[in-house]
Amino acid sequence: MKKKTALFALSLLITTSASAQHTLITGTLKDSVKNETEPYATVRVFRPSNRQKPVAMSLTDAEGRIKQALDGKGTFILTFSSVGKKPVMREVTLNGQSMLALGDVCTAEDATALKNVEVVAQRPIVKMEPDKMTYNVQEDGDSKSMTLLDMLRKVPMVTVDGQDNISVNGSASFKVYVDGKPNPMFQANASQIFKSLPASMVKNIEVITNPGAKYDAEGTGGVLNIVINHAGGQGTESLNGYNGNVSLGAGNRGYSGSAFVSGQQGKFSYSANATHNLNRNRNIRISIDRTQTAPGGNSQMHYEQRSDNKTPFNMGNMSLGYALDSMSTLNANIGITQYRTSTDGLPRTSLSGGSYGSGFTYSAQRADKYHNFGFNGSMDYQRFFNREHTRSLTASYLFTANPSRSESESRYDAPSGITGLNLTDRYSDAHLRSTEHTVQIDYATPVAKGHSLDVGAKFISHRNTSDSRFYNIAGNAKNYDEANSTDYENTQRILAGYAEYRVALGKLGTKAGLRYEHTWENIDFRKGAGSDFSKHYGNLVPSATLSYNLAPTTNLGLNYNMRILRPGVTYLNPYRDNSNPTNVSYGNPALDVEKSHYISLVFNYYSPKLMVNATLGQNLCNNQIATYSFMEDNRLHTTYGNVVKNRWTSFNTFMRWMAGKNTTLMLNAALDYGDMRSSTLNRRNHGWQTMGYASLQQTLPWLLKWSLGVYANSRHYDLQGYQSGNSLLFTSLNKDLCKDRLTLSLLYVVPLTGKYRVNSYSHGADFEQHTKILVPIQMVRLTATWKFGNTQKQFRQRQSRINNDFGERKSESQQLNNIGSGTGIGM
Repeated sequence: MKKKTALFALSLLITTSASAQHTLITGTLKDSVKNETEPYATVRVFRPSNRQKPVAMSLTDAEGRIKQALDGKGTFILTFSSVGKKPVMREVTLNGQSMLALGDVCTAEDATALKNVEVVAQRPIVKMEPDKMTYNVQEDGDSKSMTLLDMLRKVPMVTVDGQDNISVNGSASFKVYVDGKPNPMFQANASQIFKSLPASMVKNIEVITNPGAKYDAEGTGGVLNIVINHAGGQGTESLNGYNGNVSLGAGNRGYSGSAFVSGQQGKFSYSANATHNLNRNRNIRISIDRTQTAPGGNSQMHYEQRSDNKTPFNMGNMSLGYALDSMSTLNANIGITQYRTSTDGLPRTSLSGGSYGSGFTYSAQRADKYHNFGFNGSMDYQRFFNREHTRSLTASYLFTANPSRSESESRYDAPSGITGLNLTDRYSDAHLRSTEHTVQIDYATPVAKGHSLDVGAKFISHRNTSDSRFYNIAGNAKNYDEANSTDYENTQRILAGYAEYRVALGKLGTKAGLRYEHTWENIDFRKGAGSDFSKHYGNLVPSATLSYNLAPTTNLGLNYNMRILRPGVTYLNPYRDNSNPTNVSYGNPALDVEKSHYISLVFNYYSPKLMVNATLGQNLCNNQIATYSFMEDNRLHTTYGNVVKNRWTSFNTFMRWMAGKNTTLMLNAALDYGDMRSSTLNRRNHGWQTMGYASLQQTLPWLLKWSLGVYANSRHYDLQGYQSGNSLLFTSLNKDLCKDRLTLSLLYVVPLTGKYRVNSYSHGADFEQHTKILVPIQMVRLTATWKFGNTQKQFRQRQSRINNDFGERKSESQQLNNIGSGTGIGM
């Protein structure tokens, strides 16, 4: 009897335990037409016998993913509801399984509901994760009239200073990717290209502050990934069709035109886009005052120049996708980018005191030209090994080529009898070329419930050449000066491997990764000063993320990552730019790899009306590659070295509040404190700096959309000085016509101070210099966009996982050309 009772109790216990077993229901809620995910939609679970009271509720996450836990067995009714969408219902039967995958759950717009309901909720313009921020450019009405550089001022963790130099996560050392792949031309000329690229051609801007082991270790500030608004796809959807648009814009600073088309036919998908842009700026003014201290007495230099600048820009991309079967896809991409800048000026220089005695003045005719062309082509094959598409193998190949040419010519008009200064007419012609081949293999697999593993390997072959020639001009003849010319080659071979492990345990998530990269480098001086040498070195790079969901719409994240910066050819090139008599600049082939450590605490909150992100970070680097200057032989020498030890503490916040159905307020702000020291230069600089972008977006009567934005930043510091702050006002009007197929946009930009001024100060052991730049940046531009096609569906293109990692820098003239599309300095 006791035995039977015990068996009955055990049976009852087993039955009760089984009936209480947990089941995790997963899937993704999507818009059936646009193929976009539905974040923060409401999920309710009912028993068929009681449709009034739900037995469980949850929200989809920022990516529209469904994760609903349920207890028990039997039949359940799941409903999915989102603002302005038709409700969706699914019936499921649970038999005690641990997981049930719904796949894609599709919804559609509810036009009737939208007509009768006052919608006071926002589609998230920013997706916030502990280690990544995604800014949805297409959801921002200003994208129809602004450039990509204008749009970056709104993006969390991104700063654009007075000279249009870009910083990510407080660092100017970051990597630029386009559609998940590195683009060397964008990397080397980001500011100039972003200024020429219409924001309407960009879908998303991703700021990856903790890239993890899957990404290359390069980029101390993280990764800025520009996702182009093409929609070529994997070909896995059954819906056929095409869509596209054509855009034309014109204003007082130039004109632009762009076109885009994407579509799908069966298993084949495609997309293509092209843009042409011309920027012009006239009457740019520059003045420089420099004092040199010397035992024989101090000397002064005053320089002034007025110049005009013109920059034509062209870009085109094409993507093709084919679904080999339900488990494997093949994708190919090609892209070209080309632009030129030309600057003409009449500089005038006065020197006095010290070795110059009572002084003298000379003038010059200066012409600078810069031409850059970039090509990239890639192919990716991806194979899934299970129905849930969680186990996959990806093989990728990428080729890039980036040739460029820089020319400078100066002809001087100087009084006779000048000594101690070479005022020979001169011409320089520098050809740089970078080519790269990359092969990468990635494997991703689930290990257990809530556990996943990513591993991969990568090989890069990178070759840089620089043929820089200097000529002395006599009359109309250009005489080659071999002593001041350089022919230089740098090759790098990099082999890398990584492993990254992820764990999701209820509200807690972790990610830990380790990456090893080994580099073999050779430098060959085929002409000019310098000795050939080779070296090899390895870098072990750890990363980790810990996240905790306080609620379905609130999470905390703690990140750590180590990053490196390999100097590219523009940092290493020893060619001396002698294009002006009072300055000389050159690279440093002995540069070492820069290493930095970054720790951050992230808070994210989202509700239908309010979105908040706050990030507190600390960056430490003991061998930063920095630009520095010094006086020698009465000339200012500028070069690069691992000479700075820095500590930067930063606080960034992004807030977006939907105050009413027609009113949205946004704030993007940062506050930093930096401490920079150099024992090599015996220098220290430190200080607070801040920036902010605040905007109001208002829907007026007749569905006229108005936007008003103000951008301002304070003084920014580097080791040898600072750059002054500045401010801009942006306002735009947008109107959709012809059943939303035609959009007209008007943009106006003006400095709050009336004129756009950039003042900078630098000093060294024996010099002090003040620079003032005045740019007539006031602008008005009208843009018209026509949409066409037989579907609104966005055919998605899988992004390549290749991401390479070479840091480049701009020359002095290129940096100044960023301001209002260019200045150009010639002394």
